[in-house]
Amino acid sequence: MNKTKWSGRDMDVKEAIRNRRSIGKVKQDPVANLLIEEILEAGVWAPNHCHTEPWRFWVMTGEGRRLLGRGYAEVALSEANPALSSEELTKLTSAQEKKAFRAPVIIAVAVTPSVKPIVPEIEEYAAVHAAVQNMLLTAHELGLGAIWRTGAPTYHPKMREVFSLGGKEEMVGFIYIGYPDMATPKAARTPFAQKTIWVSE
Repeated sequence: MNKTKWSGRDMDVKEAIRNRRSIGKVKQDPVANLLIEEILEAGVWAPNHCHTEPWRFWVMTGEGRRLLGRGYAEVALSEANPALSSEELTKLTSAQEKKAFRAPVIIAVAVTPSVKPIVPEIEEYAAVHAAVQNMLLTAHELGLGAIWRTGAPTYHPKMREVFSLGGKEEMVGFIYIGYPDMATPKAARTPFAQKTIWVSE
């Protein structure tokens, strides 16, 4: 078995890859900072061209989750129907703000592309996406449930503004983390043979 030693535990890499699932429903029980730090540590070991380390993280817990809630609300307000009443707008923002409280821990992840001309911008995104995968696998190995949430609001200018992103920085998603409160979903994948071309000559 391919096993990697991680903070005193044996992790079967293939098992983690095959059995990790997106867990969208988690308990509100707090998650120890030590575990969150392990998840962040895994993220920074992702491969990245020229060692640019193009990631930034925001760990939101407790009332700190209101930062993301404000982001969702600002996006919704900017696109709301102008004919909505003040009461309707209040309900809209309240519903959006609640999205940030679906897990006890949320890690926002952004990409900060390097200015080095040798590094294509697309590779910076690839590196940060690899970091997110490392983080999801580590959360699974720690017995936590996690889901990588994205969608149009993630990339909206208002969300960038709330998180004070500048230049070419962009948000790549929000990792919601907590102890699972749902059964692990079953999943299947198309066999790699159907997606693979072998070239030997």
